[in-house]
Amino acid sequence: MDTLARVETPEGIVLSLRPAGLVSRTMAFLLDLLIRLALDLGIALVFGAAGKMGFGVILIGMFCVEWLYPILFELSRWGATPGKRSLGLRVVMDTGLPITPAAAITRNLLRVADFLPLAYGIGIVSMLLNRECKRLGDLAAGTLVVHAEPVVLHDAPPAAPPLAPARPLTPPQQAAILAWAGRAKRLTPARFEELAQLASPVLPGEAPRDATHGDSPRLLGVAQWLMGRRT
Repeated sequence: MDTLARVETPEGIVLSLRPAGLVSRTMAFLLDLLIRLALDLGIALVFGAAGKMGFGVILIGMFCVEWLYPILFELSRWGATPGKRSLGLRVVMDTGLPITPAAAITRNLLRVADFLPLAYGIGIVSMLLNRECKRLGDLAAGTLVVHAEPVVLHDAPPAAPPLAPARPLTPPQQAAILAWAGRAKRLTPARFEELAQLASPVLPGEAPRDATHGDSPRLLGVAQWLMGRRT
């Protein structure tokens, strides 16, 4: 069964993540398996008639499909392979931030251990015994497979029209803005605005500056945008 994982940021803001259960992860795996088999078949058909050199290319291609396919897709902007994306899943760190290269490599290399003794037996047992449905690779890498839903802040920020940031933000910058927005009800207006001014370089320049409230309304709009609200 799917459950709920709560992640607390260093600023005391609690985020809700919904880990994916065994059924949805199995279905995503089977879809990705079909895609990988189709890619392997395509490589074999293209290079099968090239003799020994073609056989070598086929082996290299199959190796890349098996090992690079999940790593590259998990490090993409979607944070998920096509199979996971089709089921609305994505891979994140335990903190809720996007997965790191080291974590993506670790969790996928350990698929070998999860596969033992047959058909991902150890991985399935690990997911059934773990409240957050983690296989060994997830435990070692500190990752979660979650349903790709908008971020939920328990200390919800005030409503504001969503605004895209002026430039791409790193994961720590995104987390800091969300944490700031979640503290709106616990900070004085002056302190809230003072912290907002620290983020002025990432605020969209085309949006008018609020003469009364300063940069806070625009930064709240960026926070709404980061939580997945685009309209």
